[in-house]
Amino acid sequence: MDSKYLKELEEGLSPLTVCEEASRCLLCLDAPCSKACPAGTNPDKFIRSVRFRNFKGAAETIRENNALGAICARVCPTEKYCQKGCSRSGIDRPIDIGRIQRYVTDYEESLKMQILKAGKENGKSVGIVGSGPASLQAAVTLRKLGYKVKVYEKEKVLGGMLRYIPEYRLPNHIVDLEIKRIKGLGVEFVTGCEVGKSLSVAELKKAHDAVILAVGYSYGKMLPMFENNRSVMLAVDFLKKVKAKKGNVKVPENVLVVGGGDVAMDAVTTLKLLGVPHVTDVVYEQFSEFKASKKELSNAQALGVTIMDGYVPDKVRGKTVTFTHREIPGLVKIKADKIILAVGQRPDVEGLGIELVKGEVNTGKDYLTKDPKVFVAGDIAHSKFDKTVVGCVRTGKEVALAVDEALRRAK
Repeated sequence: MDSKYLKELEEGLSPLTVCEEASRCLLCLDAPCSKACPAGTNPDKFIRSVRFRNFKGAAETIRENNALGAICARVCPTEKYCQKGCSRSGIDRPIDIGRIQRYVTDYEESLKMQILKAGKENGKSVGIVGSGPASLQAAVTLRKLGYKVKVYEKEKVLGGMLRYIPEYRLPNHIVDLEIKRIKGLGVEFVTGCEVGKSLSVAELKKAHDAVILAVGYSYGKMLPMFENNRSVMLAVDFLKKVKAKKGNVKVPENVLVVGGGDVAMDAVTTLKLLGVPHVTDVVYEQFSEFKASKKELSNAQALGVTIMDGYVPDKVRGKTVTFTHREIPGLVKIKADKIILAVGQRPDVEGLGIELVKGEVNTGKDYLTKDPKVFVAGDIAHSKFDKTVVGCVRTGKEVALAVDEALRRAK
């Protein structure tokens, strides 16, 4: 096993450098960075606090607005959101908001700060299916409003897709700490319980005043030509296995990855950190169209991943895949010891009584399904933001407020 996988790839800021970075802030009155944050974490306010050495106040701002502040600090694609909106971009470079947030949440943990508090009990309860980021944020928001909350998770561990994100980006102990905080608010968790199979939605509706379905895109998609091929593995399964075993897995000498999103970048980077000498990533999109985070793409390239853009798999025979280019005539054949597919993900909603249209439940702004007691959040809920952790935090906050409004109206 290569221990590089267990070390965070991006270094954190020091007390000196975090203050230097915060001092670059222009203290904009309109705060475009905060307007661009899906979770409403309010970076302009916590950066201002750091600038004036009020780290406790900065931690309070982050935590009160984003229950997964320490997680988002590490995995949020800030270049698409808050840093893209930063006014400093027009001068030199945007403020490194993500690493400032990471420093503050690490500071919060070092002092064992207890910022979040549950609200006065209102006598109502909400059941949440799934324990990913949307569920965790919804649980916190509901507890702050006084609801009893019970989360049902089919896996033995909590966190949903957070447990798939590689250790070098999101250490498991950070996820554990965030969940421990949420348990401290009185949220009850049940693991090994698959709603729709071992427990029905109808039973949940009897036990709770409202139900939130927040199942994520936890299953990888398979291309038909790769089915029943022993050399093929889905990227989400690979990432989950590596993280669960803390990188203690056997890896081959030569791996081919198909796909160009963030999951693909996680896969190729993980492979290199585990010591795989030859990693090739073949991507449908050309570099100008890449869906992956620029930071994750740069990390993969810096580690020596070979990336071929604009290619489409045409056929596969055993360990050899033939590709055609979208614009250039001719064929390219690649033989690898292992083939990993990162061509998208899908949810499993069997038995939940909901229908998906293009992977989402058709709801309005209130996240309500056709059933007046059932709401949705997370990946299966429509949102203008990408299906990222921070986007799920946004839907988690909004669905909790929608549930609260609906139950208040029902009185």
